[in-house]
Amino acid sequence: MWTSWWLWPLVAICTADEFREQAERIMQGTPVIDGHNDLPWQLLTSFNNQLRDARANLTSLAHTHTNIPKLRAGLVGGQFWSAYTPCDTQNKDAVKRTLEQIDVIHRMCQMYPETFLCVTSSEGIRQAFQEGKVASLVGVEGGHSIDSSLGVLRALYHLGMRYLTLTHSCNTPWADNWLVDTGEDEAQSQGLSSFGQSVVKEMNRLGVIIDLAHVSVATMKAALQLSKAPVIFSHSSAYRLCGHRRNVPDDVLELVNQTGSLVMVNFYNDYVSCRAEANLSQVADHLDYIKKVAGAGAVGFGGDYDGVSRLPSGLEDVSKYPDLIAELLRRQWTEAEVKGALAENLLRVFEAVEQVRSCLLRPAPPHAGDRQGTTCVCPQASDHTQTPEEEPIPLDKLEGSCRTTYGYSGAPSLHRPPGTLLASLVPLLFSLYLL
Repeated sequence: MWTSWWLWPLVAICTADEFREQAERIMQGTPVIDGHNDLPWQLLTSFNNQLRDARANLTSLAHTHTNIPKLRAGLVGGQFWSAYTPCDTQNKDAVKRTLEQIDVIHRMCQMYPETFLCVTSSEGIRQAFQEGKVASLVGVEGGHSIDSSLGVLRALYHLGMRYLTLTHSCNTPWADNWLVDTGEDEAQSQGLSSFGQSVVKEMNRLGVIIDLAHVSVATMKAALQLSKAPVIFSHSSAYRLCGHRRNVPDDVLELVNQTGSLVMVNFYNDYVSCRAEANLSQVADHLDYIKKVAGAGAVGFGGDYDGVSRLPSGLEDVSKYPDLIAELLRRQWTEAEVKGALAENLLRVFEAVEQVRSCLLRPAPPHAGDRQGTTCVCPQASDHTQTPEEEPIPLDKLEGSCRTTYGYSGAPSLHRPPGTLLASLVPLLFSLYLL
């Protein structure tokens, strides 16, 4: 009797070690790709992006969830670094601030080439895996960063942006954010405006992943129905388990399943447990639930490290990923399902986005089995199969008194038609006559 009393804890410890060892073995071959990390924001707020400041050394950086030793310990092989600028930059210097954050991500790769490899494609991620480096990608967090300009969207793509979060915690002139669902903001676009639809189409054409973290439910549904490629939620969790409006409701999870899209689970306590405290097991509950409703192919990780103030016990920093994988194995996730959540699901979505970029979608017979009855045909001149979206957002949808209006034919201009100029002078001439 006494023997069995002490034997069971010993068995539990040995079993835990077994799952941890299995997790590490799997992750050596398939490291985790995390969908969202705000280390660049920490570099801005703490060091004004001065990477050569001795305190900013990423091998010894303290007081952050992320540094190079922690990334190594966590077997992180791919990271979407967030090029984030707050909502109060909207209609001001959002584009400038975004460019600075993209710049600091590139400089991280230049300064630590033995650790980071800046990449812009699924093939680049695989190359980084082979070289034992952290594939580093740019995710722009917030549609206000493009300042309602398709030209800026295209420019950010050329600078390496590979996902754009359609909103942050504020509406853009063309898409509604999650605070609309809480009643704190009013709906302006009822999801996506006409220009917002153009943004989604242009993202498809360019090969930019559409990120629906932070958007309203109406925006989620509009984008999922419109996009020709799968989308992601780069850092969101399951609404059924925690009724926070930043999370994904069941009817949207069903659309995620139908479109081959991806939910990368957020670790922020408020989105995990809807309380100030949470634990690793509760994060695993969200992963289990999304797998149950949307399928094993819909699950990923978007820890939101260095972007949140509270993290679950057991997931305090990026080094803890193997412990979470061990928990999934303990819950009888198969090795294939674990590899999917770690990296393969994101790679599949990314490859599908790249294929839509290079292919012309056209209707196909229903029995073809492709999503939404479409098939992809790749002509020789693939980059020219779709023309760029060009129609600008209406001038009256833009805010901010500091804007110029060049290019808008209805805007005030020095080059007015002669009749218009004469009409504007009539009151002045009449007043002079009265004098």
